[in-house]
Amino acid sequence: MRRVAIMGCGGSGKTTFGRRLAARLGIQIVHLDAVYYDDRWNTMEPDEFAAVQEELVTTDRWVIDGNYASTLPIRLRRADTVIFLDLPALTCLWGIAQRCWRHRGGQHDDTGVHDRVTWSFVKYVWGYRREMAPRVRALIAEHAWHADVHIVKSRRAANRLLAGLDASPTTT
Repeated sequence: MRRVAIMGCGGSGKTTFGRRLAARLGIQIVHLDAVYYDDRWNTMEPDEFAAVQEELVTTDRWVIDGNYASTLPIRLRRADTVIFLDLPALTCLWGIAQRCWRHRGGQHDDTGVHDRVTWSFVKYVWGYRREMAPRVRALIAEHAWHADVHIVKSRRAANRLLAGLDASPTTT
């Protein structure tokens, strides 16, 4: 694992999983939410956001977490490992509630990511597996056919994947 793209629904645990994985691999993590949004929730221009990602993926080692389906092919084409956290909506909503409680609705400790829970976001999370996950799977099939793909369906499976890395001699 040298270039890892992590994606999944809001609340699926991308940031936590990515942080833990990056620490195990000794790689700096990039949280796309922290790149795309500023501290007032202003967004980056689409062309600029794509250009930043094009630059990020030119390095030899990276872990990038975030969805952003419009720019997902940029990351997938260069990734050697893809981790899709495809968790149930209730699990993701619970994850969002826990995150809001833990960070009191403010900035996450060291990610630059802020909580912004709106009704439209809750609806997006609720419908993610039905509406967005098929699109993500199709993008993975089209652009990451060369990569080692992990589709993770539970927090327990995510923990097993990380534990398997700890046991692997290739991660030392």
